Amino acid sequence: MLPVLQIGPAAVQLSGLLLLAGVWIGSLLAERQARRLGLPGDGVERLILVALVSGVVAARLGYAASYPEVYLRRPVGLLALTPFTLAPDVGIAAGLIASWVYGQRKRLPLWPTLDALAPGFAAFAVCLALAHLASGEAFGAPADVPWAIELWGARRHPTQAYELVASAAILLLLLRLEPGQTLPGFAFGVFLGLTAGARLVIEAWRGDSVVWFESLRAAQLVSLAILLGALTLLRHLARSSPRPAR
Repeated sequence: MLPVLQIGPAAVQLSGLLLLAGVWIGSLLAERQARRLGLPGDGVERLILVALVSGVVAARLGYAASYPEVYLRRPVGLLALTPFTLAPDVGIAAGLIASWVYGQRKRLPLWPTLDALAPGFAAFAVCLALAHLASGEAFGAPADVPWAIELWGARRHPTQAYELVASAAILLLLLRLEPGQTLPGFAFGVFLGLTAGARLVIEAWRGDSVVWFESLRAAQLVSLAILLGALTLLRHLARSSPRPAR
């Protein structure tokens, strides 16, 4: 765990730096994939920018709405460069809506655009796992397995490492998919399905899960729903693919 990186007199939050690296690398991969798919690379790049700006602003305002007394007393806190004072659900919703509106206005085709974004999402997931390793977040439950790590006063499952391995494997698989050899939407469906499946499994070893109704892990329920949606999409694509002539 290395939450702060000391560079001379400056102290930098390593997790935030890794997230920024994930955005940058993900954007580069998405732009490259967009051009391989025959899409305007700058259009996809601007879509990412619109989603990011809208998402970050909405996430900060959503967090501020939960703690109004703090920000009314010190409004400059709205400009703080810290990823821990964001409301992720609000930010994701706002980013999705903004990117949808932008994509419709620029007439970007839905499924090819999502296919172009898939490797970028996977690259960001790799950097997110590294950020969790650096900060100690998303930690595992106490365990006595030989590969357990010492964290927060106990030996735990290295769920951040599990997350990193799964995300890296998904990224490598997506990068091996050749444009034109799969139907539009396939790469995105593969990314969704594998990511949701990995989260469904890894969540069983997490030590910080949100639990609903005293026994159900919220992330597993959401992951299961996404996995079923991804399988439905892939099944639809398989049925709609042209049959070879006999």
